[in-house]
Amino acid sequence: MPQLTDEALSEDEGGGRSTWMTPQEYGASRAALWTGAVVLVTDTDGRVLVQSVDYRPDRLLPGGAVDAGEAPSAAAAREVREELGVDGRFPRGLAVDWIPADTPGIPPEMGFPGEILHVYDGGTWTPDRIDGIRLPAQEITGIHFAEPADLPALMDPGDARRALSALRARINGGGPALLEDGRPTLPTALDLLGVLRTRRTPLHGTWHAGPVPSGVPVREPAAWLFAPDGRVLLLISRATGGAHLPPPTADSTPLGHRHADGAAHPRTVGRLPSPPPAGDPAYARLLATPEQVRELADWGPAGHAELAAVHEARTRLSLPPPPRTPLTELPEGTRG
Repeated sequence: MPQLTDEALSEDEGGGRSTWMTPQEYGASRAALWTGAVVLVTDTDGRVLVQSVDYRPDRLLPGGAVDAGEAPSAAAAREVREELGVDGRFPRGLAVDWIPADTPGIPPEMGFPGEILHVYDGGTWTPDRIDGIRLPAQEITGIHFAEPADLPALMDPGDARRALSALRARINGGGPALLEDGRPTLPTALDLLGVLRTRRTPLHGTWHAGPVPSGVPVREPAAWLFAPDGRVLLLISRATGGAHLPPPTADSTPLGHRHADGAAHPRTVGRLPSPPPAGDPAYARLLATPEQVRELADWGPAGHAELAAVHEARTRLSLPPPPRTPLTELPEGTRG
């Protein structure tokens, strides 16, 4: 901290001798930035709440400016209450973004000095809570729940980068992300692989326990393969960022199936071989909790039933419930 009594100490650019500044000089040397707070909310299908406003064409996350003397988390709660008519507290941060002063599209007469913007986790809103949204008479003209991959088409580029980075940080579970112009300073595996940059393939329908009945067409069988720590194998396409469960192994057993579009999509369950065999180089192999797998997929209401069946299978395999931890990429391995 600077000395606020007489003088403040500062090093010169060479890092050698030191110079003294008065408190006034030191204060004038510090960067002055705006502060903002937004809230990232998803629905039960993993879509992101964005709102239309009457003063710009692109969509925004709920939120706005932090008032003088106001804590950013208090500003986030105030903005959600003013814009959506919903009371709440949002203490969990997902990201802190530094927005540069030369960001395109900001009118020069605004004198924008740059901004520190806090992104808070608004959680997953149920249909009942969404039905309780009440928009104000002015400013907010509508809301929309958007597929994550559609955010770049709906939002300003920097806003979309920030929202996707914050959503990946929430799924990853490694704590808030530090961003610079929407880009993580320390990208996670989800960032590096660009997950959610393409639309998730919807697989809704109904969940049924047990094997597929005879005579029902079968499409895209997949497996929940458990590691010893209770996490499961997840494949991420390097080309698209799409998330997929791996194909069944020879010793995986039926768990259930989804019935959608006149066909069954079977799921099996088993243990991940140790060490795991080499995979297709077109896919990155990650270990994730079952909840993280679901959050990267669009499974509709049946996703809850499938997730419950997965945890029952994990218990039968005498494996521990995995805590949410950052997704871990497995090495490519060797081909036999």
